This record gives sequence, structure tokens and C-alpha cells, in this order.
Amino acid sequence: MSVPKTLDIPEGVEVLRAETSRTEHAVHLARATGERLGSILLVPGWTGSKEDFTPVLPLLAALGYDVVAFDQRGQYESPGDPLDDYSLDALAEDALAVADTLLEDERFHLLGHSFGGLVAQTLTIAHPQRVRSLSLLCTGPGALGDSPTRPLQRIAAAIGKVPLLDIHQLREQGIKRPAQITAFLAKRFTANAPASLKAMTQHLLDAPDRVDEVAATGVPVWVARGETDDAWPHDAQAEMAERLGTEIVVLPSAAHSPAVEAPEELVDDWRGFLLAH
Repeated sequence: MSVPKTLDIPEGVEVLRAETSRTEHAVHLARATGERLGSILLVPGWTGSKEDFTPVLPLLAALGYDVVAFDQRGQYESPGDPLDDYSLDALAEDALAVADTLLEDERFHLLGHSFGGLVAQTLTIAHPQRVRSLSLLCTGPGALGDSPTRPLQRIAAAIGKVPLLDIHQLREQGIKRPAQITAFLAKRFTANAPASLKAMTQHLLDAPDRVDEVAATGVPVWVARGETDDAWPHDAQAEMAERLGTEIVVLPSAAHSPAVEAPEELVDDWRGFLLAH
């Protein structure tokens, strides 16, 4: 889960709702300033939202990119119905529809954070001709799996039976945060459509490893994590990068959410890759 440091909307970032060919999404959008170089689509992770990327939007716009971050189907301010399709394939098609609706370019840079990395890999495999480059941030080759500190099986079983606020409060027990951030995290978690949250949790438990399929597309790939990232094991992320023909970039000032923990550092390390592709 990404935890924003502030809820302020930077100058130049638009807050809007986008009706695509598939559904409606809540979006944060920043248009390129100066010479326009292309487009970037940012896909958030489990229990995340567009706010997980807000600090980097103006930085990327200043480099010359139109940038879109969005709530996935059933996440936070994007609607999701109980009978909707929340498969990775469907979520990837949702992401592509967001790009088709809001981005001018046929080909765009794609970044997936955490669970969003699984969606981004799926999109790349299905539509490699649309993806100018793929960036995988604090994510892995497939399922994250269950652990005593991250009891995803218990969470998946509880969704629909236990109020989401109770689940959230158990996860946050003993953690001290600024009151505004505490309130936002509770609001965001409880706004998730239960069917969406349950499906995304299950994907983290059983998503297949598709790294070889990503590599076979020939799409350029950038892989990075925070130095103290606590999700996928560090060696698993490094091995994934090697299988994708690259080396993992480690961001010293970040943990699992570099876009909010160290936005300038993230963009500084990413910009060379973006400009080269």
C-alpha cells in the first residue's frame, strides 16, 4: 500500500473523470510543458490509487510528457460492479482504454507499480505494438504470495464477510500517521468495490509468471525498486530484471512507493531510459 505524504494537488495536475469504451475512471492528468516528447500511463497497485503517482506528474510533464494516473476498475473513485470482470486480462484492457481516451499517442510509455506491474505486463503481452516502453516499479514476475506479515489469504477470505473498515483498521493497528493521511487511507480502502479488491488480492496469491512472454515482445523494459522495498523479495526482482535483459535500479531514498517517497529521485533515475526510447 502506498501512503501519500500530502493530498495537495500540484499546479498543472487536472482531476477528472474519464468515460472510456469500457467503463469510467477517476484520473489525475498532467499535460506536457515545453517540447512534447510523448505519453506515459501509470498503473497503481493493490489498494492503491492515482494519488500514488500525483507527485511525479508535474515532474514528468516538465520533461515533455503527457501523463495519466488512474484508479483501476473498482479502486477508490472508479466504479466496479460485483459481476464485472476483474481478471488481469480485463484490467489490462481497461488500462489500454484509458490510454485511448486520454493520450494522443498510439504508442505510450507504460509503468506499473506493485500489483499494477502485473497488469502492465499483461497489457504489454497482449498489445506490444502499443507499448513504447515498459517500466516495472516495486513489482515481481508473478504472485507475491502469502506471509505472516502480509496475510493475503486471510484478507481474501474476509472480503465480503467482514466490513472493509475493520480489515483496514487491523492492518493499520499501531501505525501513527498524520490525521489527514489516516482519514484518506481509511476512505480509500473502504471505497474499494469488494469484488475488485478480492480479485486483486487473489491475483497477488496466484498470478502466473509471464516474464518470458514479456521478454519475447521485444518491448524495452526498465525495472526499479526502493532500497527497503518490502513486497516481492529483492532477489526475485533482480532476477526478473535479468530475464528481461536489464539490471534493476535501486532507489536509496525509497521503500515500496518511490513515487510518493522520493519522486525527484525516481524521475531522475527514470528519465534517461524514457528519453532513450
